[in-house]
Amino acid sequence: MNRTQYFTLGDSGLRVSRLALGTMTFGTDWGWGADKNTAHELFDAYVERGGNLIDTADLYTNGVSEQWVGEFVRERKLRDRVAIATKFTFNADPTNPNSGGNGRKNMLRAVEGSLKRLNTDYIDLYLMHAWDMITPAEEVMRTFDDLVRSGKVRYVGVSNETSWGLHRFVSLSEQRELARIVSIQNPYNLLNRSFEVGLAEMAIRENVGLLAYSPLGFGVLTGKFLNGARPPESRVVRWSRFARYSGAIAEKTTAAYVEIARRHGLDPAQMALAFVNQQRFVASNLIGATTMPQLRTNLGSAQVRLSEEVIREIDGVHQEQPNPCP
Repeated sequence: MNRTQYFTLGDSGLRVSRLALGTMTFGTDWGWGADKNTAHELFDAYVERGGNLIDTADLYTNGVSEQWVGEFVRERKLRDRVAIATKFTFNADPTNPNSGGNGRKNMLRAVEGSLKRLNTDYIDLYLMHAWDMITPAEEVMRTFDDLVRSGKVRYVGVSNETSWGLHRFVSLSEQRELARIVSIQNPYNLLNRSFEVGLAEMAIRENVGLLAYSPLGFGVLTGKFLNGARPPESRVVRWSRFARYSGAIAEKTTAAYVEIARRHGLDPAQMALAFVNQQRFVASNLIGATTMPQLRTNLGSAQVRLSEEVIREIDGVHQEQPNPCP
């Protein structure tokens, strides 16, 4: 990754690398993922290549991800160099119906928990993991604004949001003069380009940067699951929840993309990531890894520029089978 490839995150003063490090793989509490030593190696390799955006959430690996990120940042004395993004919504007590969601009480509780686990006094980017569709949007935005004014949070964003939802939150910030939404974290990859329908225009016109997650479709776009292959170490195999990018249509479409990559002498994973990197509405592309070879391949995508011919062939497959895994 070129050390000079930094981009402004939406309507903010925060500069972030095109590739962000997703840390949902930090910890083995969910039955898969990287152990602490491996996670530390992945973190070090990422920042040594110039990466500066670390993405986590209070939910990830039951809080272990946040704890390790905080520890790694502190050990390397990198707090002023890296931007930490974390999220709230889902980390709840199942016996208490008011302990999760997007209400003010839970937001204030959640941010204190994240600050403690991250061992920091501020969060660079705080995101609503998902809107519960119950809490009034204005309550969310006023609480976001209070967190920014208090200094506990620098910037705010949303995740897993619709075009209507994004418009609602941005409009409220303007109408009420509240902290502005600067980013949206949604899935975006060759198998799921639904962001391009409505949300891309919103993101560009309102200057809200996309933090693209699952750019490899849980690893499916590497081609490693083709022809019935089931690598036992993969999270798709170890956790049945990851079924979004499975099925006959997904495999057929993936095979077509892999064939394009190989015909043009490209690594399939790097082609898939480079496609995301080149999109105008993308602020940062969230790569994840559980091994160093995976991370090296992913980081290498920053040096790949897809030709017009490759883009035409990719779009040809997309026209035949648009968004098989929305």
